[in-house]
Amino acid sequence: MNDLSLTEAMEELSSAEDFLNFFEVGFDSSVVHINRLHIMQRFHDYLAQVEAQLPESDEALRMVYQRLLSRAYDDFVHSDAQTEKVFKVFKQSQPGFVSVDQLLGS
Repeated sequence: MNDLSLTEAMEELSSAEDFLNFFEVGFDSSVVHINRLHIMQRFHDYLAQVEAQLPESDEALRMVYQRLLSRAYDDFVHSDAQTEKVFKVFKQSQPGFVSVDQLLGS
């Protein structure tokens, strides 16, 4: 992967573990196993927040990615998916139950 740009190298990554290993973020497999999608979504969310300020050089960009991925992982080391509310299903204040009466228009 040394001949590839950072973007090209990242295209080869397919799992949360791949990303964590690539960016040299130490991790506990049991945390990743339970929270892999949440970690990757949080990483994506963090990237979206700083997208306008991302550096152009691969070296600087790699450091930013590493810091944000580490932060996303740490969120789930010290918390859980329900508390962090990464996905919409966890953000809903009440479950989306509909009664039979509501369906029938009664």
